[in-house]
Amino acid sequence: MGQVLTLDQFKKEISRRKDMSPRRPPRVVFTNGCFDILHVGHARYLRDARALGDLLVVGINSDASVKRLKGEQRPVVNEDERAEMLASLASVDFVLMFGDDTPLSLIETVAPDILVKGGDWPPEKIVGSAFVLARGGEVKSLAFHPGKSTTSILERIQKL
Repeated sequence: MGQVLTLDQFKKEISRRKDMSPRRPPRVVFTNGCFDILHVGHARYLRDARALGDLLVVGINSDASVKRLKGEQRPVVNEDERAEMLASLASVDFVLMFGDDTPLSLIETVAPDILVKGGDWPPEKIVGSAFVLARGGEVKSLAFHPGKSTTSILERIQKL
């Protein structure tokens, strides 16, 4: 089971893990999103992201950030519950919250080896891609599962 950590807690934990195996430090995969209503598209995407490395770090938008990006009616699920749900998934090692509109500052702090987003994001448009590539890392756009989104779920609910 993963852990919901503050950034300071994460820095200590990742440093500890790197010290445990200095010859082969863990390959860190990072992704981010709102993860408002957890659904099968999220589960598949996070499983595929985790398979790329040794640790999966998920940055989630704070409630205030989600409201700015998605509108006043969102998020449906509050930030603490979204973080707890993500941390309960076998594929997720760490969940970190961020309040900015983009995760760039968080990405620069985490300094992942691999940065991923869903297939609706071309790699060159993924926030943080230039930073990760400049450090010798990889940027990947994973398979997108059409119709598997929080927005489509909310639209179906509204039609009931």
